[in-house]
Amino acid sequence: MALSSQYVVFTLGAQQYTLPLTRVERVVPAAYITPLPQAPAIIMGVINVQGHIIPVVNLRKRFRLTERELELTDQFIVGKTLRRRVVLVVDTVLGVVDFPSYEITPGPHIVPGLGPIAGVIKTTDDVLLIHDLDSCLSLEEEHALDGALHAT
Repeated sequence: MALSSQYVVFTLGAQQYTLPLTRVERVVPAAYITPLPQAPAIIMGVINVQGHIIPVVNLRKRFRLTERELELTDQFIVGKTLRRRVVLVVDTVLGVVDFPSYEITPGPHIVPGLGPIAGVIKTTDDVLLIHDLDSCLSLEEEHALDGALHAT
């Protein structure tokens, strides 16, 4: 019996990405994002989730995709890095899927230094990119974000 892991599958444009379910707190509908002065360019602003102010990460910018305005149909994934909670803006969350370990290829086995891509999952008709939430923000972006959050 092959070991399997659960992943949340989401879309940005035509590409599908995944996050380990263990890193996802919840999925919520898109909401107004309050701009955060002095935040790094990758941060769209902050939102209030049950009394907690959480930074919103622009994955389109991180993955060098065409940027667009926030739409009412977009969804927010509230996730956990090793250092903080973050919100990811995605087009659509498709659901939670179990993938056997033999379908998962770690990023360094494909191309070393993929940054925010931890690996890929091979399916019968597609390849899903596994997003590495811990490398979502660089060390410099983390420090700039901390400064912006403490300045408010």
